[in-house]
Amino acid sequence: MKVLITGGAGFIGVNAAASFLALRDKVYVYDNLCRPGTGANLRWLKAQGKPVFCRGDIRDVSRLRTFFRRHGPFALILHLAGQVAVTTSVIEPREDFEINALGTFNLLEATRQYSPRAVFIFASTNKVYGGLEKASVVKGSKGYRFQRLKQGIPEDWPLDFHSPYGCSKGAADQYVRDYHRIYGLKTVVMRQSCIYGYRQFGLEDQGWVAWFLIALNGGIPVTIYGDGLQVRDILFIDDLVAAYRLVYKNIGRSVGRVYNIGGGPRNAIAVREVIDYYAAWSGKPVRPRRSGWRPGDQKIYISDIRKAGRELSWSPKVSAAQGIARLNEWISENLCLFKNVLPGV
Repeated sequence: MKVLITGGAGFIGVNAAASFLALRDKVYVYDNLCRPGTGANLRWLKAQGKPVFCRGDIRDVSRLRTFFRRHGPFALILHLAGQVAVTTSVIEPREDFEINALGTFNLLEATRQYSPRAVFIFASTNKVYGGLEKASVVKGSKGYRFQRLKQGIPEDWPLDFHSPYGCSKGAADQYVRDYHRIYGLKTVVMRQSCIYGYRQFGLEDQGWVAWFLIALNGGIPVTIYGDGLQVRDILFIDDLVAAYRLVYKNIGRSVGRVYNIGGGPRNAIAVREVIDYYAAWSGKPVRPRRSGWRPGDQKIYISDIRKAGRELSWSPKVSAAQGIARLNEWISENLCLFKNVLPGV
């Protein structure tokens, strides 16, 4: 089938693209290559098969329409392109809006006009739930925990966009939902939580699991913001790609739906635990720097993933310990790759 992946040279996109190429699907990658590491990822992807690459920006309506007219229609559209950091959105809120909100609108319109039968999967974020002020949170010695929400935050939790990033992704999230209700597009929203894995060129403000491991392997000091007891449910990349496939396979049931896709309670870890893992693995003491809390930083976020389990028969297969070990091994074996892409490594 013909698969379009926006942001297809990014970390999630390149892993998804490789999996579809392995099945001999025709993969189209649409990316502006602005993020560090995308060039290296694209070169690697081309060695896995024959993707069709178009260097383009989803803010450019004319180029997007031309691309759809030339290459569409598509069976599946994975919309992964976006501005991905809360901190960047605070500094450049207009750019954040234009990429995440307006860019998604442009893609929806192109889909409606030129590829209306495509399954359209949107990578949303847990940040649409905001700071979770209405959730009772308890601070423990190993990390924060919900007092009552044992399974985490469900999909029907009130939306409360916080930070420009939360607003832009939240607006896109709701547009994607509504284009199914109003125009009948086969859209599905995936509210993703802390995805990590191979070929992730993590930075301090986004992709924190990978960044910690890259920095520690490269001898770079790392900074813990807040108290380090913030808890996240992390999800390995292979499990996310499997979820995309199941959404497509079960589109008769998943169409128009919203799913929380994260590691769930079983894969919830505190920020500082990743550093503790590296210290135990390397046998070297790690003394991270400390700094204050960052805007929009939730003390705890855990996805209630039971809906995806019921409707898609999906659940994470890679545990947090297994995933961190796999990523750390890959980073240690490919450190030269990061030195060529990320400054200071």
